[in-house]
Amino acid sequence: MIGFVMIGTNNLEESSKFYDAILSPLGIIKVNSGDRNIGYANKDNPETIKLYITKPHNKEPATNGNGTMIALKTDSRVKVDKFHAIALESGGVNEGLPGPRHDNNYYAYIRDTDGNKICAYTDSEN
Repeated sequence: MIGFVMIGTNNLEESSKFYDAILSPLGIIKVNSGDRNIGYANKDNPETIKLYITKPHNKEPATNGNGTMIALKTDSRVKVDKFHAIALESGGVNEGLPGPRHDNNYYAYIRDTDGNKICAYTDSEN
């Protein structure tokens, strides 16, 4: 149902470094970049961009939404843990340590360098 996701940023260069680092363990890679946005795709399907980091089209400051979150699914707890650790090392903020939640899936929550809430999760027990 979702075609792609766009995350606003006020600093494309800083945001690019942050997302390059945290998306790598999830198998998501940068596939294009321009002066206003950067596109990411699954390394196994680089033709299909699913995530953009972008300066807002209206040229107003990017802001994050209260209650807005993007969840990225992966296939192992190790990848969720790496995502969280790299995010914190790269200037992100902890919003929930890696661990099982109410549905017994495994989640980790962070805020990126612009304050956007991002989650990585898996239903794997490995």
